[in-house]
Amino acid sequence: MEHETISAFEELSDKGVFCPPVYPVGPIVRPWSETEANHSCVRWLNDQPDGSVLYVCFGSGGTLSTEQTTELAAGLEACGHRFLWVVHFPSDKDSSATYFGTGGHGDDPLGFLPQGFIQRTKDVGLCVPHWAPQVEILQHRAVGGFLSHCGWNSTLEAVDASVPMLAWPLFAEQRMNAVMLEEKVGMELRLAGLRQKGNEITREEVAAVVTELMAGETGKAVRKRAKTVKKAAAQALEPLGAVEQGGRGNREQVERHSLQGGK
Repeated sequence: MEHETISAFEELSDKGVFCPPVYPVGPIVRPWSETEANHSCVRWLNDQPDGSVLYVCFGSGGTLSTEQTTELAAGLEACGHRFLWVVHFPSDKDSSATYFGTGGHGDDPLGFLPQGFIQRTKDVGLCVPHWAPQVEILQHRAVGGFLSHCGWNSTLEAVDASVPMLAWPLFAEQRMNAVMLEEKVGMELRLAGLRQKGNEITREEVAAVVTELMAGETGKAVRKRAKTVKKAAAQALEPLGAVEQGGRGNREQVERHSLQGGK
């Protein structure tokens, strides 16, 4: 995914500009765990049809405003598609408010969802407070899409599992990751208006883009592209795989390092 950067280092080196050897590694993701696969939300996924569930999670620290949480819930309800949502406490001041904790509101963020939402969506949705085993969820056969903040760990885990994404970046490098997924990798759909600071994303927009990803023609194309990207990720994890993808210079560096006794 960062081939252009690796190639730039090679080009500088060929021109005699000093730069240290660069060895692309990864994608580095947490391995699948049988213990985490016994989590209640994974057991819920076991009862869902293949590719039918949208996984919604904004990472360990991503936080929506109170109004935006309501709009997201309403959009998920309106679209009618199955979903698994990891819910954090809302914050009207800081989009990373739960990065180092729960947000200080108590024990149950589900209490901030619209009244009756959980009951009305119980046949198609599951809301989990605070945390869920993301690797096991993304690699589950029932998951067909990922509404994500596009943090780097989540991005790599989605690539590794070939799950197409809806980008909802909040802070740090997430906007850059979203652009890369859309323009270079081609496995992402972007919610309109995300770059307009201060504007809430409406329930109608949420419902429309979720439906497009899960059941539309664009969603089918993105899903196909995601499978291709997964194959490239798997190749990168093979011996010298990332070196082969990185280009000639990286192979020469590795071979030279090996001749010098490196491992």
